[in-house]
Amino acid sequence: MRIQTKALVIFLFTGLAIPACAQQTTENATQKPSSQIQAAMIGGNASGPADADPNYVIGPQDVLDISVWKEPDVSRVVPVRPDGKISLPLLNDVQAAGLTPLQLASQITAGLTKFMTNPQVTVIISQINSQRIYLLGQVARAGAYLLLPGMTVLQSLSNAGGFTEFANTRRIYVIREQNGKQEKFNFNYKDVVAGKNIAQNIQLKAGDTIFVP
Repeated sequence: MRIQTKALVIFLFTGLAIPACAQQTTENATQKPSSQIQAAMIGGNASGPADADPNYVIGPQDVLDISVWKEPDVSRVVPVRPDGKISLPLLNDVQAAGLTPLQLASQITAGLTKFMTNPQVTVIISQINSQRIYLLGQVARAGAYLLLPGMTVLQSLSNAGGFTEFANTRRIYVIREQNGKQEKFNFNYKDVVAGKNIAQNIQLKAGDTIFVP
């Protein structure tokens, strides 16, 4: 009888401990999504290539996903117009071009505080259309290409599908408009791929034109 009583006590203790552990696991599981949602609501986030650069500046033709937490009537996907503005309910026209996603989120938040309490705004760049470079001359596929954050001359040339048989890869150059003036940067492809004069492999800016003679 003593053995049976001791076994019964152990069973009851174990039976009580298991639901307690299960309850704790359930609580942790329900708490985790809450913290993830809260983290996602902090400031503006860039999507796609802009993720690599928190200082990405929004430009005309970019497409933005504006999300206001628990306010579906205000949240929407909008294009940046050629004048640099977007249209939002309650706020009408809002300047977006020239701002980072975080700056735009702060600006929208300030405007919405007149209409709601503590709005939580997230700005996501769903399409980057304003940041482009141009490849011309003796390349397989000339045209306009998306400028990715940190892209160099060598990386951009890989998008063009290689050179034609007549290309002079030692005399490639980059044309850049800056402060109303045109600058020219020389690029010797053969030297750079051989590890020579790698300083020529400059980081590109929006609007740069690469010409392969």
